[in-house]
Amino acid sequence: MTGIRGLSVFISDIRNCQNKEQERLRVDKELGNIRTCFKNEKVLTPYKKKKYVWKMLYIYVLGYDVDFGHMEPVSLISAPKYPEKQVGYIVTSCLLNENHDFLRLAINMVRNDIIGRNETFQCLALTLVGNIGGREFAESLAPDVQKLIISSSCRPLVRKKAVLCLLRLFRKNQDVVNVDGWADRMAQLLDERDLGVLTSAMSLLVALVSNNHEAYRSCLSKCVKILERLARNQDVPQEYTYYGIPSPWLQVKTMRALQYFPTIEDPSTRRSIFEVLQRILMGTDVVKNVNKNNASHAVLFEALSLVMHLDAEKEMMSQCVALLGKFISVREPNIRYLGLENMTRMLMVTDVQDIIKKHQAQIVTSLKDPDISIRRRALDLLYGMCDVSNAKDIVEELLQYLSTSEFAMREELSLKAAILAEKFAPDLSWYVDVILQLIDKAGDFVSDDIWFRVVQFVTNNEDLQPYAAAKAREYLDKPAIHETMVKVSAYILGEYGHLLARRPGCNPRDMFSIIQEKLPTVSISTIPILLSTYAKILMHCRPPDLELQNQIWTVFKKYESCIDVEIQQRAVEYFELSKKGAALADVLAEMPKFPERQSSLIKKAEDAEDTADQSAIKLRAQQQPSNALVLADPQPVNGRPPPVKVPSMSGSLDNELAAQPHSHPNGTLSKLEPQAPSADLLNDLLGPLAIEAPPGGMPTDDDHDTIGAEGILDTAIVPVGEQTHTVEPIGNIAERFHALCLKDSGVLYEDPYIQIGVKAEWRGHHGRLVLFLGNKSTSPLTSVHALILPPVHLKMELSLVPETIPPRAQVQCPVEVMNIRPSRDVAVLDFSYKFGTNMVSVKLRLPAVLTKFLQPIQLTAEEFFPQWRSLSGPPLKLQEVIRGVRQFPLPEMANMFNNFRVTICPGLDPNPNNLVASTTFYSESTRAMLCLVRVETDPADRTQLRITVASEDPTLTFELKEYIKEQLIVVPSGRAPTPALPAPVPGPVAQPLSPAVAENDPGALLTGLL
Repeated sequence: MTGIRGLSVFISDIRNCQNKEQERLRVDKELGNIRTCFKNEKVLTPYKKKKYVWKMLYIYVLGYDVDFGHMEPVSLISAPKYPEKQVGYIVTSCLLNENHDFLRLAINMVRNDIIGRNETFQCLALTLVGNIGGREFAESLAPDVQKLIISSSCRPLVRKKAVLCLLRLFRKNQDVVNVDGWADRMAQLLDERDLGVLTSAMSLLVALVSNNHEAYRSCLSKCVKILERLARNQDVPQEYTYYGIPSPWLQVKTMRALQYFPTIEDPSTRRSIFEVLQRILMGTDVVKNVNKNNASHAVLFEALSLVMHLDAEKEMMSQCVALLGKFISVREPNIRYLGLENMTRMLMVTDVQDIIKKHQAQIVTSLKDPDISIRRRALDLLYGMCDVSNAKDIVEELLQYLSTSEFAMREELSLKAAILAEKFAPDLSWYVDVILQLIDKAGDFVSDDIWFRVVQFVTNNEDLQPYAAAKAREYLDKPAIHETMVKVSAYILGEYGHLLARRPGCNPRDMFSIIQEKLPTVSISTIPILLSTYAKILMHCRPPDLELQNQIWTVFKKYESCIDVEIQQRAVEYFELSKKGAALADVLAEMPKFPERQSSLIKKAEDAEDTADQSAIKLRAQQQPSNALVLADPQPVNGRPPPVKVPSMSGSLDNELAAQPHSHPNGTLSKLEPQAPSADLLNDLLGPLAIEAPPGGMPTDDDHDTIGAEGILDTAIVPVGEQTHTVEPIGNIAERFHALCLKDSGVLYEDPYIQIGVKAEWRGHHGRLVLFLGNKSTSPLTSVHALILPPVHLKMELSLVPETIPPRAQVQCPVEVMNIRPSRDVAVLDFSYKFGTNMVSVKLRLPAVLTKFLQPIQLTAEEFFPQWRSLSGPPLKLQEVIRGVRQFPLPEMANMFNNFRVTICPGLDPNPNNLVASTTFYSESTRAMLCLVRVETDPADRTQLRITVASEDPTLTFELKEYIKEQLIVVPSGRAPTPALPAPVPGPVAQPLSPAVAENDPGALLTGLL
């Protein structure tokens, strides 16, 4: 290259460019020059062609597309001289891939070099095939490559490259290596004295025995001899000794190959290999030299894996655990990580579990390590080593750590603590205490499965019911508790609160009062549970308390006109039932016991575990049966637990707690049983143990009580290529998108073959989405392709998506998001895959919408009005009368704004028909920007209202106003029709707002400024 003047000048010009634009112009100019020269073949001398091909490679290495001239480097492969041939092979290897059409033209040229007598040309050809050879190369060249390997006339340099080349061809087409004819030759190849050839041969052996270990049984003893040779440092050249360690790469590959064979039975062979392993265990320590540490520990940890595979004696196992115990206490984080990971694998060996427990204190210390990866491994190890003897200590440590852990680990922590408490609880009251503490400390990260299990345990154990009810009553006394705690406490008190009637503060009126205080703070999905609790309280109130009855009836009447069908139905039916007096007790009788089933939590954890790394936990799950008295269905509907069913309604609660409903023998109220939905692969495959993503609970496809505008993109399945029949999506794609606009986890798309879930975390103007691609079928999904098409206001970066998703597996693809400026435009995921002969392509909107970059903030009158006054008139303050608004009560509208992360500020407007709200918007251009909103409704005509939005950025004001407007007037397609509401009660008609400003009246001031 140094002798090519034009190339040197071009590289110098590129290095002297002041910015990227100058570099682009210089590259475009050069590409144009190269294209012109390639067209004029008469003046294209071999020297010029070589120069231009080198320039093409340099441009390609810089990251620019080179979409022409590919035939030129291919043609240089056939050149008779080394300089041109070298350029042809190198550039072809870099510019082309195994599926490129031009590469097929080079097969014969490459074969001529392989079977030729020039060793240099042979090495060039073997290197090309070893890097980019495909199936066609395998079928054409494999016999010639095999001849080079067994040839006695070839030098080790050529044979080494030939072995690696055959490895590439075998991976592309396993039929090229005939087992009957190659097994003996493979054994002979392991007698090679040259360590370069031997290392390459061992790489080939690992691939061969992973596919068929029985055929290569004769190689086993040869591998043991190679290990002995290396362990004793016999006949190991200096160039293969790395920091005093004889060929660590060959040692690792040899021990890996031995792990593919079944356990060695021959006493002599076992004795020989254990002597080698003992030498490795005794001779490895932590030193200051990082490079030596890396090499020696690579050999050590592979030796540990081989010790476990061979089922060594307990003494050697104990030695391995002691060595790992020393590693998890060193300062070097990489060594601590490997120590914890390998100690977790050692849990597969039953005899050493008690020895591992001796290191429990150090493992707990690692749970507080600054490195999250080490904390995760420590959590896995604590989870795997837990049993009846240490469960209490470990669970208490996990609960203590839960308060300080980062969001990314809380969901996994919660699930594992719940499973351990269930499996190894010394008594059920302790189990209830643990789960309630779990919900109290990490409610956002506790899945519904966990509180379902508490209800099942309490229902099936009469002795536990008073205790559980008392604990639930205690938690309700707290001023602020999570909504999940409200659900479980309300349910337990509804069923068993009457058992506490003689305790102070536990009479029906007190329980209704404390639950009613929580009602304004909960979401729509929780209200049905509270209404059922009220009905149960009314049923257990004997003698009847008329004042309490009137209070509960008032709540029922309030929700009789609720827009949510489930809430409306419950309110109407409970109100009518409560008029029947004693008959209510027959209808709302206590729930019967659940049948014994396998724990859905344990199943969920097992489904999420990685087979290789978590096999110890699975083995222990088989060895130690659960202490659970209530077990979940082994094949739950939609991956959910069994029912905790209020025997009166259909709808949201039954769907949340869905499975096989109980029917009470005295029940008179008809029950609409929910149909079993399609298999929810996201819950089956994407359990919290597998998630290294932002928090927010597992993505589920329920709770579609969302409202939002129809998007601008039509997301429909499009048949592509050789598709033979249409693949229809499961569920409404638009509905799923709108649901994810209001929450941070759920299912984005599903069809018979794949399910795409989303989990998200938003902080300021940054966000992180994780796409979970789950293969629902028993066949692999191939040709998987995902491309994000972001709008101009978002910067989005998608991590690498694998081309193949194995059967019943899932992959996680993080997406980093940064908001540049306010806009309602949405990003699009262009996703496609192939299943059999079906090529499926779909474009999906991603829920990185405007409201995700809002941060709720509640302002007082002293904070709100100065800001409101300072923003006077368009374009900073925009006002619009909106007609055609969906009819729903003001509290529902307020709840909708809260879901948008726009916080209602109560008491700022004296008119009860108006809403005042505030929020903070984050983007790279605006940073933190305060937004103020006022909504004025007309009680006489709920189909119209006036909205005012104000901020310091005109674009933000307009975009937020339009977004809210879209949510108010558009009903997502596919939603159930809104039930008819009773006619509004006549009231005062909203009068035109006066421009006058009354400084002493905040309401008048607000009106005047509008």
